Amino acid sequence: MKADKEKLIVIGNGMAGISTVEQILKLSGSYDITVFGSEPHPNYNRIMLSYVLEGSKTINDIILNDLNWYEDHGIKLYTDTTVARIDSVTRRVITEDGASMPYDKAIIATGSSPLILPIPGCDKQGVVGFRNIEDCNQMIEAARSYRSAAVIGGGLLGLEAAKGLVSLGMQVTVVHLMEDLMERQLDHQAALMLKDELERQGIGFAMEKKTTELIGGKRVEGLRFSDGTELACDFVVMAAGIKPNTSVAKASGIAVKRGIVVDDFMRTSMHHVYAVGECNEHRGVCYGLVAPLFEQGNVLAKHICGVATQPYEGSIVSTKLKISGVDVFSAGEFIEGPMHTVIAAQNDWKHTYKKILLQDGKIAGAVLFGDVTEAAPLQKLVKEHALMTDDIYNEIMGGGCCGSSGAKKSLSVETMASEEIVCGCNGVTKQMIVEAITEQGLTTVEEIKACTGATRSCGGCKPVVEQILQYVLGDGFQSESKQGICGCTKLSRDEIVAEIRGKGLKTIREVMNVLEWSHPEGCSKCRPALNYYLGMVYPAEHEDEKASRFVNERLHANIQKDGTYTVVPRMYGGVTTPEDLKRIADVSLKYDVKVVKVTGGQRLDLIGVKKEDLPKVWEELDMPSGYAYAKSLRTVKTCVGSQFCRFGTQDSMAMGALLERKFERLDFPAKFKMAVNGCPRNCAESCTKDIGIVGNDGGWEIFVGGNGGIKPRIADSFCKVKTDQELVDICGAVIQLYRETGKYLERTSEWVERMGLEAIQAAVLEDEEQRMQLLDRNNFALQQVEEPWSQVLRQNGTRRVMYGEVIGDAPHNQLEV
Repeated sequence: MKADKEKLIVIGNGMAGISTVEQILKLSGSYDITVFGSEPHPNYNRIMLSYVLEGSKTINDIILNDLNWYEDHGIKLYTDTTVARIDSVTRRVITEDGASMPYDKAIIATGSSPLILPIPGCDKQGVVGFRNIEDCNQMIEAARSYRSAAVIGGGLLGLEAAKGLVSLGMQVTVVHLMEDLMERQLDHQAALMLKDELERQGIGFAMEKKTTELIGGKRVEGLRFSDGTELACDFVVMAAGIKPNTSVAKASGIAVKRGIVVDDFMRTSMHHVYAVGECNEHRGVCYGLVAPLFEQGNVLAKHICGVATQPYEGSIVSTKLKISGVDVFSAGEFIEGPMHTVIAAQNDWKHTYKKILLQDGKIAGAVLFGDVTEAAPLQKLVKEHALMTDDIYNEIMGGGCCGSSGAKKSLSVETMASEEIVCGCNGVTKQMIVEAITEQGLTTVEEIKACTGATRSCGGCKPVVEQILQYVLGDGFQSESKQGICGCTKLSRDEIVAEIRGKGLKTIREVMNVLEWSHPEGCSKCRPALNYYLGMVYPAEHEDEKASRFVNERLHANIQKDGTYTVVPRMYGGVTTPEDLKRIADVSLKYDVKVVKVTGGQRLDLIGVKKEDLPKVWEELDMPSGYAYAKSLRTVKTCVGSQFCRFGTQDSMAMGALLERKFERLDFPAKFKMAVNGCPRNCAESCTKDIGIVGNDGGWEIFVGGNGGIKPRIADSFCKVKTDQELVDICGAVIQLYRETGKYLERTSEWVERMGLEAIQAAVLEDEEQRMQLLDRNNFALQQVEEPWSQVLRQNGTRRVMYGEVIGDAPHNQLEV
């Protein structure tokens, strides 16, 4: 028996290497593990870099294994340390600074690097790749000083880089050599739809362009193409592809072709040395997607630990991705040829597309765009080369994203293979989730996340994880909606609201005392929620508790990172007057407003107002608040409609203004946006709004549950009405139902999926008595609200205490706080 554990060195601290280590830890405790990483960070999720770039996540948010994890598992981690070579004679790993360490086994997991095109000017300042945190930081820094960027490459990395730079305020053009974006994952139609959607998001494209030179002086000033045309820019991101990092292998004499050559157990040509992930080449193939590297890691971990395993025989490449908020999926063959039978469906209104390719009656490949609900069963069918049947056809093509109506079917988790990856970000399989539930008694998605890492990153797999949980627990399953709203209580949202109604609780303090909160003062999660629920239940009696609102809501303006504020006056239906525009300009000049920004909601942001100037700015604007800071109705976006457009069939501007005046200032569970189109051409983008309205010759069509944010969702068709009054009433009833049943911070996109479209339609459309009751409660709540800027202007005490404004003595008829 050996006295000491075998020494295992992992060269590379990325997703492939550490995923393999995680599997080894589960299988065996016989290794003393050391990890070398070239970056200064612990293991993080490279898939989430685009979120860091756009600012919705920080580096801490995408860390997969923090420093405590390495310490807890006895793993020595050397960050900022690059391995130069492996000496097979002395069995030592040598770093670039000359240090060395002995090993019994070594795993090379060095991943890949961005392909920097070897063209003149590629070494100029302002040219970066997009592969790691440092690249993100350079791009964020560039966006502070420069305005125009070119991204070379229309694959996943290039498109994510482009979206991030647009989010940072840059004008971005994607330059792509091919006719189609993501030509390795999408067919021509899906690529066209993706390009169309990204253009709507503000990204420009130069397709079928070959870059031959980066022009400029020390710093890049533009691109020159093979056709002689040029594109001016002052920042360039190279995202034309990736190449395996093979330098360690080459320096060590290990066999390398395009990648490090490995066999079916990830063994290299050097004894006791393995390679896993994007750096390797298996049977002539280098993989650049996460699923294959996790599959390789599972085989390698079992082989190293002496556990029986089937060899790795390659992966059937499938891709399920979210590109700039758009879901796409492809598996197997997706470009049709003469040997294929094509099944396809396209919905231009929903922006969705499905295609299945059959060869000899068997499913050979598939493409999904906009809705990837059927991705998991399709991936399984492609892998099995399943024979197409009427049942499969009806399940995949019937209803769903391209059907006319009907709720989507749930994924069939019962038929999913045990080894199928559920969480692509973290390589978590169905079997790992099932074992965690059965062996550790897990009962919630949050517990599964903590144990396995599933849902820990982008969250896209959460519905499938919950279905697996329900499948395993059976009658013992409790929906996540039954979990406590925060760590202060075990009560769900519905239970709390029922107790507020049943026991007549009127203040946050009463709720916490009577319902036995574990933390007497509550927390930042439950206090705002309770304040909303109390105001919703008792609109006339509840006194709003300002201290329980977020700072933006307390001060009625959006705080910026430099400590100044943004003021957004209301522009009903996106329409203003010359007088209001002049007033905005005069106030902006007087109070040194830094930027006046035209928003996507058809109004103006006044960015950079000092806190103490806020009341004076509101007073001199003499316009109502646009509620850009609130969980309330933000905007009602409109097209010009029948007043001016030759295609318009309805007066969308008038209807938009009417709806905005009707429902402004009312508190909602989350921010709320509406849009009104005068015809089905969708210029006001109704399909991505909480309530979207489309005019036609016979009246109006109402859509609900849309979202254009980080997790976009196309709105569902709710109903058609003939008159303006019907439209206003239906909107009011839907709004009130959402107010009364929505969880705090739950957008309508999530609410519709949780409640079910049919249940909402039944409550609002089929039950006339309930609809009238909802409208009565909605109208009563609207009678209690007041324009907040005007309210503050009457309260000199508030102006002094909250805003630090220096004002004279308050007149006797003014209210004090």
